[in-house]
Amino acid sequence: MRVMALVALAVFCLDQLSKVVIVHLMALDDVRSIDVLPPYLNFRMAWNRGINFGLFSSHSEIVRWGFVVLALAIVGWVIWWVRREPEGLWLRISAGLLVGGALGNVIDRVIYGAVADFLNMSCCGWENPSSFNVADIAIFAGALGLILFTGRSGARDAADKSG
Repeated sequence: MRVMALVALAVFCLDQLSKVVIVHLMALDDVRSIDVLPPYLNFRMAWNRGINFGLFSSHSEIVRWGFVVLALAIVGWVIWWVRREPEGLWLRISAGLLVGGALGNVIDRVIYGAVADFLNMSCCGWENPSSFNVADIAIFAGALGLILFTGRSGARDAADKSG
């Protein structure tokens, strides 16, 4: 559990620090766009009131707080679930990524009413219209890791017993 908590704390802090520096200190909220390494990396301000890519976006307070409750429920479930799984370093790291990222976006919704997205990456003639943040990357990587690393030790144990 300690690994999961440390990874979650690191992701949460990195996410919030990146938002303070880029959105507030670099004033991205005012200037709206900063080219860093065009077209590969740019900062484009977007206040996401929905889920990924603005899906289910709404200015309704019920939707905002519904997303907060849903994210906290998922975080609670992931923590409960991972505690019951057999030891696995990559599983714990993946859970920490997901939990830290989810909590980073929850804080945004509570403080700002929306998630602060600012990373924009394009390549090879394709211009990405969407922005994302450090928390989004961690959530995606964590969810993928949970899929890849769940039940692996159990499957190995079963194979060892049968053969």
